[in-house]
Formats: sequence, C-alpha cells, structure tokens
Amino acid sequence: MSLAVPKLRSCEDCPIRYNAVCSKCDPDELHELEQIKYYRSYAAGQTIFFAGDSLEYVGSLVSGVSSLTRTMPDGRVQMVGLLLPGDFMGRPNRDSIDCDVVAETDVMLCCFRRKPFERLIEDTPHVGQRLLEMTLDELDAAREWMLVLGRKTAREKIASLLHMIAVRMASLTESRAVEAVFTLPITRETMANYLGLTIETVSRQMTALKKEGLIAFDERRDIRVPDLAALKAETGEI
Repeated sequence: MSLAVPKLRSCEDCPIRYNAVCSKCDPDELHELEQIKYYRSYAAGQTIFFAGDSLEYVGSLVSGVSSLTRTMPDGRVQMVGLLLPGDFMGRPNRDSIDCDVVAETDVMLCCFRRKPFERLIEDTPHVGQRLLEMTLDELDAAREWMLVLGRKTAREKIASLLHMIAVRMASLTESRAVEAVFTLPITRETMANYLGLTIETVSRQMTALKKEGLIAFDERRDIRVPDLAALKAETGEI
C-alpha cells in the first residue's frame, strides 16, 4: 500500500536538509539534484527492496525508519542495521542490493535514479564528499555495533540502542538537546533480534530502565529520555 507523499516546496523545506547527502550542496548543485529526484512512500511493514533486487534508485530517508535484514540459506534471519531519517539507502555503482529493506514505520524516501546520480557524483564534488563522509560514519557505527553485540551486557545493549535512536532523532530538531522524545520505531521482538537477546530480556531491561527514571514509555511505544547523559552512562562507554 502506498501512502500520500507530503508536498515539499523545495529542498530548503526538507526536514533532513542539513543531515542528508545533499547537506553541503550549494543552490546550483541542489538544482541539479532536483532534476533527478522524486519521492516514494511506503506503509509500515512494506518491503522496499528484497535482497538481490535490481537497484534502480538510491536515496535518503526523509521520515520514518527502515530495517536492513539478511536471510541465511537455512531460513535464519538477522537484522543488520537500521536506517533513520537522513540516512542514505543503496550504493552507487552497484547493480543490486544485498539486504532486505523493510519499512518499520511509514516511510518517505527522497529518491535519485541511480545512473544519473552516479554521473552527478563525478561532476558535483560536494555530493561525493558528503557521501564519503556518510559512508565512513556508517563504518564507524558498524565497528561500534560490533562492540555492543560482542562485549556489552543486556542492559548496556538496550541503553546503547535507545541512546543511539534518541540522539539521532534529537539531531533533526535540536543539536544540543538534553532530553529526547520519540516513538520507538521497532518492536521488542525486532530489538531482541537486532541485539541478540530474548524478548523477555528486552522487556525486563526496558522495565528496569523505566523504574530507575532513565526512560519513560507507554503502551504506544512513545519513549521519553529525560536526561540523555544519564542514559549514555548506562551504555558502558563513560
């Protein structure tokens, strides 16, 4: 099921304008991007790409959250990443995608046809530079996540995931936020899959963090983090 795409008058109105691949572009470069971009929207639970699909377009998440998963030959599934607003989806110069990409919430994408985008990277230094920065940031995040999965306790894993999402969501509106409010974009089952935990362990740790006042939540998955620094202290990194 497709959703209605919100109307954005220009790139200047875009909520991820200063986080996305176009964040360093000058007006002329934005105009070039405008010529090859279009919007797509997906309902929560809808598959955006299946692994092996032809990569006809790449793009940025304007709103919503998507998961990246891989399936082993015996049917086992592992979630390997989350795409949040501002993240880039797809890889230039690759013909296909190697993960299933699923909309965990309603998602809006700013898409660029892949071939024209590849040509634009060669001619537009600011786009290529920003894409390189984002790729290196993704590499750093993957290395950090190896530490989360390999060495952290269940409590530290939950705190790390919540802190990461809270900081990313807060960065879209206020760069120096002390607290954060967001809707948890994934179920506890998905959290368990992502973190290598059981659902029961996720629930116990979430409840413990709530009792200690580090987070607050209701049945609708709305999460409030009253003190980001206090939550970070529970990640084991300070």
